[in-house]
Amino acid sequence: MFNRRKFIKASALSAGLLAIDKTSMANAIPSQPAKAKNLPIVISTWDFGIAANADAWKVLSNGGRSLDAVEQGVWVPEADEKNQTVGYGGLPDRDGKVTLDACIMDELGNCGAVLALEHIKHPISVARKVMEKTPHVMLAGDGALQFALEQGFKKENLLTPSSEKAWKEWLKTAKYEPVMNIENKFYDKAAPQKLPGNQYNHDTIGMLAIDAKGNISGACTTSGMAYKLHGRIGDSPIIGAGLFVDNEVGGATSTGVGEEVIRNVGSFLVVELMRQGYTPEAACKEAVMRIIKKKPETAKNIQVGFLAINKKGEYGAYAIQKGFSYAVCNTEKQDLLIKGKSYY
Repeated sequence: MFNRRKFIKASALSAGLLAIDKTSMANAIPSQPAKAKNLPIVISTWDFGIAANADAWKVLSNGGRSLDAVEQGVWVPEADEKNQTVGYGGLPDRDGKVTLDACIMDELGNCGAVLALEHIKHPISVARKVMEKTPHVMLAGDGALQFALEQGFKKENLLTPSSEKAWKEWLKTAKYEPVMNIENKFYDKAAPQKLPGNQYNHDTIGMLAIDAKGNISGACTTSGMAYKLHGRIGDSPIIGAGLFVDNEVGGATSTGVGEEVIRNVGSFLVVELMRQGYTPEAACKEAVMRIIKKKPETAKNIQVGFLAINKKGEYGAYAIQKGFSYAVCNTEKQDLLIKGKSYY
């Protein structure tokens, strides 16, 4: 017979189990990330990122979308003829052709890229058109150029006199093969201020932004490795290598020798490490260490750097070599330049 005492005991047990079950359910549901501070914010690679961030900030400070901000921001180095590693004015491949790579990614996971694109000054905008106007993610070479022209982009010569002069000088002694970090050979190696990746040896620009709504977007654009084999593609236009954004976690971008970034799916790796609880700097460092561990001898002679930001607005970077810097722009300071930490 189910008497009153047994009923009370059973009710108490049921209540306890229910409480335990609610606690377990609560623990199983990921907690919401802390609200980010100093939003909006934009970060980008290298010291020329300061000027790029300033244009991105014009969008962000007026409540604009992070996607618009990163596109507008990287237009600056893309159009700078004095910058020989991003867009207009970029050093050509071994055949004297300037080929550009770029990708862009928004807070919804949409992405677009162009590879080995010639004659178009702003490949990042073509990449955005690929994302928004086609069912594809990547367009390459002549197909990318055809699409750009159909979208109204202007065809122009991207090989500036200074870059052409440098290429012709290189041809005098060049072997018909790609050379990693060839940019370093333009400068006096005895000068410690001219180490790989510093202000004298720029590379890709990668930019990440969080807008006032807390949404993250990213962009990455480059003219690639100087005097590369015609058709060579680095990490910059490859989603997950040169750039990756997950709006629940954060975003990451890379710079340097793209082949090693591709082999480690670097930017995706950084974001996934942040998902596991790594800080942006710690995640970037782990990605760098994987490159070093796999190819320790190669790593001594190349530069690779990662830059990341998480959903909280925390940011950090890490590189193989000294000299990597990144620019930060937020509500407190718009022209901050930070020296990234490095293994060597």
